[in-house]
Amino acid sequence: LRGRTAIVTGGSSGIGAAAALELARCGARVILATRSARRGEAAASRIRRETGNNEVRFMHLDLASLRSVRAFASTFLRQEPHLHLLINNAGVSAGGTTEDGFSLPFQVNHLGHFLLTQLLLERLRSCAPSRVVIVASSAHCAGRLRPECLGRPPSGLFSTFQDYCDSKLANVLHARELATREQGTQVTCYAVHPGFVNTSLFRHAPLWLKPLLLPLAWLLFLDASEGAQVVLDCATQDGLEPLSGRYFTDCGPRLPWPAGRDDRLARALWEGSERLVGL
Repeated sequence: LRGRTAIVTGGSSGIGAAAALELARCGARVILATRSARRGEAAASRIRRETGNNEVRFMHLDLASLRSVRAFASTFLRQEPHLHLLINNAGVSAGGTTEDGFSLPFQVNHLGHFLLTQLLLERLRSCAPSRVVIVASSAHCAGRLRPECLGRPPSGLFSTFQDYCDSKLANVLHARELATREQGTQVTCYAVHPGFVNTSLFRHAPLWLKPLLLPLAWLLFLDASEGAQVVLDCATQDGLEPLSGRYFTDCGPRLPWPAGRDDRLARALWEGSERLVGL
């Protein structure tokens, strides 16, 4: 990967940090795009030290702020001449509302990444062949997207969980529609389910659920480096271009649940997302 530049969102911990470490070990220039300067700088320093690759740097990105996404893209395009790999990894499972008025998981997990990808797409095209990898989840199976209600928190007792599942369905559909629109450009895109990974995502679990969930996470779930493997495969494996837009697990390409194969819903999501982020 020498001479190639990668952005990893949420690259200071968990799957993102594990993926960034391996990309740096393979010689890539790696940008850790994350919200916390303290954690981001510490992660960049650790990766430089462990790999001997000095081409690893932190850049501030808060996906819960569309203003921050635009500022990041503007700074990156001004400072970095190349982009070959965009890994949209950062995610949250907490409830709440962003400064832009959208539900927190839907904006961080989907809308912020959608805007980021669109703002960087011309650079990806000019550096092609290039790839976009979107970290989705098998939780998309419970997603229920209604184009007229995009960005609004769902109601009900399990609204936060539903919101997370909706955002993960949006990830799968985003990859599908992006691949369709980028046919012939040599920009390819893949949605991945990294498995059930013990990451900081679980810090947002409800208090009543943590005594059950956290021991299970430590005993049964994958560690971050194992979860990062399918992300790295889709980022670097030769010959995946014909599979652009597909959904991958650690067993390779798999059919997503039916809603994740709905091309009309994918188009409606794309058009609604453009409207919500002001494109």
